[in-house]
Amino acid sequence: MSSLPLTRRSDVRPLAARDLGAVAAIDAALTGRSRGAYFERRLAAAQRDPERHLQLGVEADGRLAGFMLGRALEGEFGRSEPELRLEAFGVAPAAQGHRLGAALAAAFEEAAARRGLREIRTTARWREHALLGFFERAGFRLSPVHVLDCAVADAELGGARELPVEPGAQPADPNDYGTPRPANFESLARDRFEVGVLSESDMEGVARVDRRRTGRDRRGYLCRAVAEALADSAVRISLAARVDGSIAGYLMARVDYGDFGRAEPAAVIDTIGVDPLRARQGIGRALLSQLFVNLRGLGVERVETVVAPGDLDLMGFFYRAGFRPSERLSFLKKL
Repeated sequence: MSSLPLTRRSDVRPLAARDLGAVAAIDAALTGRSRGAYFERRLAAAQRDPERHLQLGVEADGRLAGFMLGRALEGEFGRSEPELRLEAFGVAPAAQGHRLGAALAAAFEEAAARRGLREIRTTARWREHALLGFFERAGFRLSPVHVLDCAVADAELGGARELPVEPGAQPADPNDYGTPRPANFESLARDRFEVGVLSESDMEGVARVDRRRTGRDRRGYLCRAVAEALADSAVRISLAARVDGSIAGYLMARVDYGDFGRAEPAAVIDTIGVDPLRARQGIGRALLSQLFVNLRGLGVERVETVVAPGDLDLMGFFYRAGFRPSERLSFLKKL
């Protein structure tokens, strides 16, 4: 095989729908598994909302030799400044060693900066030494945020082991349909409130709760998140909790079918919020409980989230729900 030339800046270009096969083939050569469906969803999402996605490819000898996919973060995980999340990238094994990855990363950063994005974030497992080395050479540093996750199968919420909210209440045998249940049987967190899938009609209530929580108007981010939930229901599992017909809390989440090289689907909680006027009533726990029920039905094995440093209340909430530090490390590069 002839040696591939050093890349030129003109070799880097936006990805197009026609690149799907080549992107999937490069990824399969690197990971040993096919993730064509994942890349099909990511490319389709970029076509629906190009302003929120940055997807580049690099060519060598007229063929696609590498790719880099990113998505803009606006309000996820409580952020107030727009950032870019690097979701997936790779360079074909035969094309490595010619600084194609470096050229791709440089073009990716320049495009992000032109869009006004100030940081690039990504994650990797601590055992992925080659990937960690690439991040170090590219100028990434460890982020101070905490990455937490929980195995759905081991979680008490959303399963038979979930305890009632009321002290001393014990659930009856759920398989015994003939025995009258005690009055406090339906005292699990998710049974105390009306918890259902987030819909477009919930937008006003979600924005109201978010303003009370954050003191900021994040309607733009919330509208786009809800629109994505409705347009791509296969990958989003967002919920709303209602009290007396009004939104009292919400949870924005999605099922990640391949970001950061994952082989198995994982759920990612982007945002969770409870109306401060209804704090300490168990609404957040109810949302998490219903989320775990839904994830079990979908066959999703893990759920992950990110907590900002110093947010001890949110950290304690997730720890009480069974979350623990993930094997994934969070990385950051300021632009």
